[in-house]
Amino acid sequence: MRHGVRIGIDVGKTRVGVARTDPAGLMAVPVATLERATALDDLMIMAAEYSPLEFVCGLPIGLDARETASTSDAREFAGTLHARTGVPVRLIDERLSTVSAQQSLHAATHTAQTSRAVIDQVAATIVLETALNAERAGNDLGEMVGEQ
Repeated sequence: MRHGVRIGIDVGKTRVGVARTDPAGLMAVPVATLERATALDDLMIMAAEYSPLEFVCGLPIGLDARETASTSDAREFAGTLHARTGVPVRLIDERLSTVSAQQSLHAATHTAQTSRAVIDQVAATIVLETALNAERAGNDLGEMVGEQ
């Protein structure tokens, strides 16, 4: 397991959920929900603050395993993020991460109305935990945008 912070991202059309790991890379915690219009600038600030090993960005692939407009949007976002920060970006399949986030919050008695911003953070946390679990198991999960 590599030592260092990773920043998880759940890219949406309106909001971007963000999570990060501790410096040892052991656990993921929600950080913020950013407005899409300013998310890249905000993530540049986070990159300067945390010096992450990588960003882990959810890649929304359809349930039928086909790429969608959202898949292209996430790839474009990841490419721009890498170009602006110089930090590698790992794209991982995020199928059902938002659904899992909604179910977790619903089980914790959050309503959809009160948890919209939190859902994005939880989805980013789930994406990041998926990557951490794969790394612990010795698997290189996803595809890289920019190599380390």
